Amino acid sequence: MVMELLYHYFDESTGPFVNLSDLEIHEAEQVLSDIRFKNKGFASKRSLEYLQIRRGLELKARNLFISKGGKPIRRLPHYMTFGKCPWLLDWYPIGREIEIPINEFETHTLSFTYGDLFPTMRYQDEKPYRNQVYTLNEIYEVIKEYGLPQEWNSDGIKGPERYIEVQIWDDKPLRKWRNT
Repeated sequence: MVMELLYHYFDESTGPFVNLSDLEIHEAEQVLSDIRFKNKGFASKRSLEYLQIRRGLELKARNLFISKGGKPIRRLPHYMTFGKCPWLLDWYPIGREIEIPINEFETHTLSFTYGDLFPTMRYQDEKPYRNQVYTLNEIYEVIKEYGLPQEWNSDGIKGPERYIEVQIWDDKPLRKWRNT
């Protein structure tokens, strides 16, 4: 199996690769508070502890990735999906997507979770892909064994894994898409 495209979903009003993790925690809290107040898409439903939990999970993912030979440049990642997942457009008031060929990235700056980082790292159901971060070669093996979640669980009724998330640990390959 060869997966050639990564996808990024975002709101038209903010543009691609605008990341709460790039802000100081108090600034990120203010942005998230504004999103909640305006009831602006999926992010408006996030808990008050969301940013603290997110930062902890991102650091855990980074450390796991480094332990597998990953070479993150960013302290905290940007996010994409491994393969198309069009229902994510509904997370945003005016959802948009960008597709980027995987060969635009250095593989040692990409990590993967089988599902979104939050449920992958927090859900307790003994599935072997929980609490795991994968390299590109490893995620191909996981896909061979379990398939693509967006194909077997697009509606989410079979569990929290609905796509394979890609953590992007380098800004350089994203620069040409930031102003798209």
